[in-house]
Amino acid sequence: MLKVESVESGSYAAELGLLVGDRLLTINGHEMTDLVDYHLLLETDRLLLEVLRDNDELWEFELEKEPQEDLGLAIEHPQPRQCGNQCIFCFVHQLPKGMRRTLYVKDEDYRFSYLYGSYITLTNLTESDLQRIIRDKLSPLYISVHATDHALREMLLGAKIPEILPLLKRLVLAGIELHCQVVLSPGINDGEALKQTIEDLADLHPYVASLAVVPIGLTQYREKLPQLKKMEWHDATSCLEVIHQYQQHFLRQFGCRFVFPADEIYLLAEQPIPPFADYENFPQIENGVGMIVQFRQQVAEVLLETQPLQLHKVTLITGCLFAEELKTFTDQMARKAGVELQVVAVQNDFFGSDVTVTGLITGTDLINQLQELSLGDGVLIPDVMIKDGEQLLLDDLSVDDISSFLQLPVFAVESSPWGILEGLEMLVDGPVEVFRV
Repeated sequence: MLKVESVESGSYAAELGLLVGDRLLTINGHEMTDLVDYHLLLETDRLLLEVLRDNDELWEFELEKEPQEDLGLAIEHPQPRQCGNQCIFCFVHQLPKGMRRTLYVKDEDYRFSYLYGSYITLTNLTESDLQRIIRDKLSPLYISVHATDHALREMLLGAKIPEILPLLKRLVLAGIELHCQVVLSPGINDGEALKQTIEDLADLHPYVASLAVVPIGLTQYREKLPQLKKMEWHDATSCLEVIHQYQQHFLRQFGCRFVFPADEIYLLAEQPIPPFADYENFPQIENGVGMIVQFRQQVAEVLLETQPLQLHKVTLITGCLFAEELKTFTDQMARKAGVELQVVAVQNDFFGSDVTVTGLITGTDLINQLQELSLGDGVLIPDVMIKDGEQLLLDDLSVDDISSFLQLPVFAVESSPWGILEGLEMLVDGPVEVFRV
């Protein structure tokens, strides 16, 4: 049974009379063991819910809906399975003490891969897990491969693990779609090792539908951890040369590029981001692949919608890596809106200057670097800095905490041109729904 934790106002669940604390026993006669069962069983147009109330009364609820529509319930979330690997580049191992407890959780759960797109290594799957994935068609899944050479992969993951290729082949033979990633560590799984990995995974196309190559992330907290190199200009350049050659080959063979480098690799190599069409259906957008070109695609649309605003000056926050790209857009937007838009690239003192992405900026660094600046009418921070579902940054400072300290309105906005426009509108007169062309 699954406990109801909240009921959305105006939803099907609210109209039926479902309550917080109710326990869902079955849907259409099928018992539910976890959140995956719940989502799978909702995918039909007629539902019969069997519910146990706090007073132990058994209730039944019937409804009709579109198969893709949600009931409006938040169901108790399963605790994630833990990762038993000791990856040499594991970001959790590079965290200092004293941060939010959940940041130290090394989750490795195929259910979260299916539900949320979390990357897993497949190293803790049981035979029962595999059978469930295949039986229930839990697809797509997102797999951290890193290397297909078994000895190299064991070294990278720091554990005795099953061979990856037989597992992948079993899944693709069952029709499970997979999206894979390689975290590239210069001098270890690049060069010939990367070529082997790309070729091995391409042999499993189309069910291995895409492969992302992302650079290793290293913080300053690596005491007693393996010595690793950060990706430099020459590493990024060599990586792009390899990937571009394979992309052209796969375009001829498959009609798609299959393997994609993260945007960060283009920036490190000081090479232009490819055009929008080169990212095809953006299969790895959540992995930082194609985010810049998608941002650029929205710029023209947003500039058409931008009108003069009753603001003098607004400060926009970003990481060092994206600062120039953001400034190019805000210079154009400032002219249309009649507002000075100040872009502040926050240096990552907390994790170290080698960490340049926006999503790893802490509230402490934000406050320390903003407190002496003239910030104008308010501050917009991108939502990639915020914990999902909450208004907390990595070090547990909230957006309200930052607003109180700076004595200015501070809004977390969608990390896009539309989000910036909506944030400016909120600074003028509260939340406004912007029509998106």
